[in-house]
Amino acid sequence: MSDATSSTFTPAPLDSSKRTWLIASSCAGAAGAVALATPFVSSFSPSEKAKAAGAAVEVDIAALKPGEKMTVEWRGKPVWILRRTPEQMATLKKTDSEVADPNSDRTAFPTPEYAKNEARSRTDHPELLVVVGICTHLGCSPVDKFQTGAQPSLPDNWEGGFFCPCHGSTFDLAGRVFKNKPAPDNLEVPPYMYLADTKLLIGEDKKA
Repeated sequence: MSDATSSTFTPAPLDSSKRTWLIASSCAGAAGAVALATPFVSSFSPSEKAKAAGAAVEVDIAALKPGEKMTVEWRGKPVWILRRTPEQMATLKKTDSEVADPNSDRTAFPTPEYAKNEARSRTDHPELLVVVGICTHLGCSPVDKFQTGAQPSLPDNWEGGFFCPCHGSTFDLAGRVFKNKPAPDNLEVPPYMYLADTKLLIGEDKKA
């Protein structure tokens, strides 16, 4: 006899605007994230229609302290905003010779001209890193590895950066991929501009 109270649950179809986010997040969710700074997600949320159209995202970074990273969504992708400390900025000189594309010359993800520098950031705010948090290998999301020194899956001279647990690619604190790793390119720098010292616009760079 069938149970009259039972029912068949049919999951709602996946919103296509969320697919990229979920795919990019799935690998990192399995591995977990370890970071010294506490990441947080911006409360800014444009309409679904605006997101699908690739609308620019306005972000308030007033509360972002040195060493902290926040994540916002743009075009269905996670965009990381990291305010690097002076000590973190100093590590970039050390990793110049160890990364595969130190000057961001490769064109798979064209780097804006204003970010073609060691810090991969605008020169008026060099400490602020803005990159798409998706590994350039197979689309997983790397995790923060800001602690320096020897750690599992990382070299003894690790200066801090990002680690993709899916296939072991590593990136420095400018999002530059290290040599001999599966990821072919640096993390993507999206178009961005400052509306004020504490406000960013991700997706437009009219002041470039």
